[in-house]
Amino acid sequence: MNRRERRAAAAKQSGKTSPAALCQAGFAHFQSGRIAEAELYCRQALTLDEQHPDALHLLGVLCFHAQQPDAAVEWIGRAVRLAPKAEYLLSLATVLERQGRLGDARQHYSHALSLRPEDAGLWNHLGNLLWQLGHRNEAALHLQQALTLNPHYWEAAQNCGMLLLELGRHADAINCFDIAETLNPSAALYQMRAVCLSAANRFEDAQADYEKSIALDPSLAETHNNLGLLHWRFGRLEQAFACFDRALALRPDFHAVLNNKAVVQLHLQLLDEAFATLHRSLAAVPNDAQTLFYLATLQLLTGDFERGWLAREARWRLPSVGLVDRNFSQALWRGDQPLSGKTILLHSDEGLGDAIQFARYAPMVAALGAKVILEVEPPIQQLLGGITGVAECVGRSSTPAFDLHCPLGTLPLAFRTQLDTVPLAQGYLPAPPAGRVTAWDDRLGPHDRFRVGLVWAGNPDHKNDHNRSMGLSTLAPLLDLDVQFVSLQKGARDQDRAFLGERRDIVDLTQHLTDFSETAALICCLDLVISVDTSAAHLAGALGAPVWTMVPFNPDWRWLLNRGDSPWYRSMRLFRQPKRGDWASVVVDVRAELEQQLAAWRTRQDQAAFLPVRRIPADPCLLP
Repeated sequence: MNRRERRAAAAKQSGKTSPAALCQAGFAHFQSGRIAEAELYCRQALTLDEQHPDALHLLGVLCFHAQQPDAAVEWIGRAVRLAPKAEYLLSLATVLERQGRLGDARQHYSHALSLRPEDAGLWNHLGNLLWQLGHRNEAALHLQQALTLNPHYWEAAQNCGMLLLELGRHADAINCFDIAETLNPSAALYQMRAVCLSAANRFEDAQADYEKSIALDPSLAETHNNLGLLHWRFGRLEQAFACFDRALALRPDFHAVLNNKAVVQLHLQLLDEAFATLHRSLAAVPNDAQTLFYLATLQLLTGDFERGWLAREARWRLPSVGLVDRNFSQALWRGDQPLSGKTILLHSDEGLGDAIQFARYAPMVAALGAKVILEVEPPIQQLLGGITGVAECVGRSSTPAFDLHCPLGTLPLAFRTQLDTVPLAQGYLPAPPAGRVTAWDDRLGPHDRFRVGLVWAGNPDHKNDHNRSMGLSTLAPLLDLDVQFVSLQKGARDQDRAFLGERRDIVDLTQHLTDFSETAALICCLDLVISVDTSAAHLAGALGAPVWTMVPFNPDWRWLLNRGDSPWYRSMRLFRQPKRGDWASVVVDVRAELEQQLAAWRTRQDQAAFLPVRRIPADPCLLP
C-alpha cells in the first residue's frame, strides 16, 4: 500500500470514527514501529479537530523521533498550552533537554512533577537534569526520592550511587549500588561500586568487585586499569603491570593507563621505560596536562632542568594538583620583561616547603630593580619577610597593588635555573632574633650532649605521605645513643604520641612552636636536624643548619637520584632507601653516621675543656 492509498484508507475510516479513536490508532501504530501510519492517523485526527491535544502531542513525539526537534517543540508546546498534562510536559522537557535548553527543560520537569508527585520516573528525570546543571546536592535529593517511591527502580539506584560517589558520600553510594546489584548486576555496576569501595578504604571488597566485573565483561579496559591501580597501592607490582598491559591490549591508546604505567615505572626507577611510556601517551593525546606533568617530574628528577621547568607549568591545568589560579589582571612575569621600577607580587602556589625553597629567588628579583611583595601562608609569613630584597611580606587577604606577578614555583623557569646555577644554596634565611634563640636554649637546658632535632612524618593529607613518612618507632635504633633528641614534629599522630609518652628521653616542646620563626630559633640551638622530606628539612637547609634528610626509594624530583647531597641546600645530606619501603636500612645508615658525628663532637668538647685559659697579667704599677 503506497502513501496515497494509506491516506485514503485513513480518510475512509475517519468518516466512521472520532479524533480520539484516530489518535489512539495512531499511537498503536507508533508503539509497533509503524511511524508512517502513526503520522497519517495523527494528521487525520487533526483534520477533524486541529486543537486535539493528544494528536498534537503524538505528532510532536513523532517529529522528535524523526530528528526534527524544533517541530517537536512546536507541536508538543501547542498541546501543553491547551492541556498541561504531566505526560506532555515530560515529553516537552525531554526534547528541550536534548536541545541543550536545560533551564527550560527544568521548568517543565518541575511543572510535571507538581502534577504527579508520586511519579518516581519524574523525580529521576529531574534529578539527572539538576546533576547536569551542577546542582548536585539537590539532584541527590531528587534521585533518593525516586528510590524511596520505587525501591525497585534500578536506574534511579545506579544514578544515585554514581552521584553520591561524586559527592564523596561513599557509604550512601554503596547502599545505592547494593540495591542496584539486587535488581540487575552488571560489569559496569561492579566497576562503579569497586571505585566507591576503594574510596571508602574497603580495598578487599573493591578488588572482589573489580574481579566480578572482569568475569562478566573482560573487555572493559577501565576495570583492568582500576584493578591495576589497586594492586599498585599495595605493592603488588607484577599484578599491576599485568592489569595495565591487559587494558592497553584492549585500548592501545588509552593514555590514562599509559600514564599510570609510567608512574609505576618511575617509582621502580625504570627511567628509560617511563620516558618511553610517557612519550607514547603524548602521541595518543598531545599536550595532555597530566602526561606533561609526569614527564616534567621525570625530567627534573634526572637533572634535565631546562625542559623540566617548562613542562612543569602544566600543573596549572591539573585540578588534581590543587593549585588556585588567581586570575590576576596583571601580567605574569616569566623572566621576559624588565622589572626596573615595577612592583611584582611573588605568591606561594604550593606547600610550605615549596615556598621556603623558592623564596630564595626573591633577592634575585629585587636585584633586577623591582619592589618585591612576597605573599605566603601565615605560618611562614614572619620567617620569609626577613629575606633580603623583600619589601613586604603579606597574606593572601591583604595583597597591595602590584604591576606584575609570578608564582614562586615558576621562578626557577623565569631564571632558567640549571643544576649548576641553583642560587643561595648556602642558606638565605636571616638568623632568628637572638632573644628567641636564647629562650629556646634556656628551655633545652645545659648543652652538655649532642642535640638532634627529629621529624619523622609530614602532612597526612599529602598524596605521597604513605611514601615519605614513617612512624616514630622506626627511629628507635637511634634513641639509645647518648644524644639529646628534640621533637620538631608538629601534629604527631596517635601512635606516635603514645610512643613519645613512653620515651621521656625525647624532649617535646612543640606546643611552643607557634610558627616557623619559632621552629627556626629552636633549630639554631641544635647541632643537627634529622628529618623526612617535609618543610622542616627545607627550613633547616634554608637556614644553613646541618640537616640529614631521609628520602624514599622514589624521591621527590628536587632530591634527584644517586647522590648524597643536594644542589638546593649545601648543609644537607641525603639518606636514601635502597629499596621501596625500606626505612630500616636508612635508619641503620643514619645511626652509623650519627655515631661518628657524636664521637667528633665529644672530641671537640674534650679539647675545649682542656684548652689553657689565657690570663691577663696584672698591671706592674699596682704590684706592692
